[in-house]
Amino acid sequence: MKKLLASVFTIALLVSCSTPKNTTNDLAVSNPIETELNLTNVVDDKVPVLINPGRFAQETVTYHLPKVVQGTYAVSDFGSFIDDIKAIDYNGNELSISKVDTNTWTIQNATQLDKITYWVNDTFDIEKANTQPTPFSPSGTNIHPENYVLNLHGFIGYFDSLKNNQYKLEVKAPKDMVKVSALQNVGSKTSEDGKTITTSYFAPRYFDITDNPMMYGNFEVEEFEVENIKIVLSVYSPNKIHSAKKIKETVYKMMQAQKVYLGDVDSTPRYDIFLYLADQSDGAPQGFGALEHHTSTVMVFPENVPEEGLASNIVDIVSHEFFHILTPLSVHSEDVHYFDYNNPTFSKHLWMYEGMTEYFASIFQIDQGLVTEDEFYSKMIGKIQTASSMDDTMSFTEMSENVLVQPYASNYFNVYQKGALIGMCLDIMLREESNGNRGVLSMMKELSNKYGKNKPFEDDKIIDEIVAMTYPSLKTFFDTHVIGTTPIDYTVYFDKVGLEFAESQVKTNYIQNGGALIVGANPEAGNIYFNDLVSNNSFWKEQGVLSGDIIKSVEGTEVTMQNANQIFQEVYMWQPGKEVKVTLTRNGEDVVIETALTQSFTKGKVLQETSTATKAQNSLREAWLKG
Repeated sequence: MKKLLASVFTIALLVSCSTPKNTTNDLAVSNPIETELNLTNVVDDKVPVLINPGRFAQETVTYHLPKVVQGTYAVSDFGSFIDDIKAIDYNGNELSISKVDTNTWTIQNATQLDKITYWVNDTFDIEKANTQPTPFSPSGTNIHPENYVLNLHGFIGYFDSLKNNQYKLEVKAPKDMVKVSALQNVGSKTSEDGKTITTSYFAPRYFDITDNPMMYGNFEVEEFEVENIKIVLSVYSPNKIHSAKKIKETVYKMMQAQKVYLGDVDSTPRYDIFLYLADQSDGAPQGFGALEHHTSTVMVFPENVPEEGLASNIVDIVSHEFFHILTPLSVHSEDVHYFDYNNPTFSKHLWMYEGMTEYFASIFQIDQGLVTEDEFYSKMIGKIQTASSMDDTMSFTEMSENVLVQPYASNYFNVYQKGALIGMCLDIMLREESNGNRGVLSMMKELSNKYGKNKPFEDDKIIDEIVAMTYPSLKTFFDTHVIGTTPIDYTVYFDKVGLEFAESQVKTNYIQNGGALIVGANPEAGNIYFNDLVSNNSFWKEQGVLSGDIIKSVEGTEVTMQNANQIFQEVYMWQPGKEVKVTLTRNGEDVVIETALTQSFTKGKVLQETSTATKAQNSLREAWLKG
């Protein structure tokens, strides 16, 4: 039935697009907005864009590029990447177009408006220059002959009155370019000389334009099925260090386990993963991570990392992003459903959207046997330690609702730390109250059945609804630790499952001790140095590193305030066995460390079974970890 309706919809679209411009049926409110991207006419890394909305009945219209896009919780200002915008009338003359703010333009005499044209700069190129705030890399754009990352919200905007109109998008590109998008393909045509192909896509409304990224260029694609979901993996590795075929093996195993864990959740028939691996070139992106869309994710990672490190991070990131099919895809508030890209309001429930999703990405791995119990415990302890370094008395709902402004914005990272721990505590509480039969997964499934992707909940009522469908004890928890400002005493919840903290040597990475950074920055001197905590990191201690040593270069690349973020994100993914070269400056002299990495340890907390654990506690722990 769905395929049939889609076919009928497509036919209606094509018929409506063929309506002549000068008839009385071409009002913008009733026609698809026709848009064009021309990748064969790129000039100075700028793509020409054409927007044809149909005929307006009003004299003044407003056109926007997004200030904020969903899932980023930060200002991106995509309008700042627009150049030479023009409004053209039906006679080919320019109309008056005024810039209201960074992302907004108004057009007078709009009844005469035929089309808008402009050029779009990419965001990747200017990240290293740091000349202006840039969007988080996975939400950004790349314009390069070898690869185009087309997060469409960076190219295509919307008119105030037409946000719910259908969109027809045409992308013209060289014939030999690989292209991938989950956006509905409604046909293509080849140029007379056979050198270019114009592909037509259909989007039911502007949201679908922003929610379906594309990749064009020279990259590898692997497709496979997981429990009736078609997975399309697109990988761009400029120096061919990593291959889609090898990454596919990691993704397949992980996503198959996820689908088993999720069970009968009504999920998407297709899921796209776009992986951009950044090299060391000037135009390479600097921000690593991922941005979820409802049925896809865009990931950016450094290319120069070992296969094991990349695989480990892909498992963590993709599993997190895929679990977003539960929330916010199936369970979300009105703020999400009716998102305003230029004057957004935010839901109070980032503890659900990001926190619960991050928790699922961890708990499913122990449930499905992908990690050991100790590895899972270690991850939760790391989140506790990181969360404690942030404002642990800040109301989580208040932070979520005001996430764009300080002091809340600087605590956003806590949604992945304390947010996940909120999910963990709720899971343990639900298991305890139900004798092990219910947990947060069943709770989210119930909410999904009640709401679904087309029915938002009321932001101020969802906690009361959760309490009504579960147990009164959850209200006390929400009031105290989520809405309230009281830090969570995690020993209370671990005690319920027969666990306690103990001191031990624990594994760590090469820039942290159990979540605490062992490097610091001196902006005045413009350098990065090892701080006092380095003495508790076994690898660096064995190499003779001292507190105050300035990190001059890593792997031959000079460390500066501008590139430190990128370099240390790569260091974070180092794995034992890798040959490394690090040059330090101590008392004005160079100290060179050139060796193979060994596993680093630090002093830290571990979770262990209490010697007095009861049968009930052990049973509850089993239900918690194994469902």
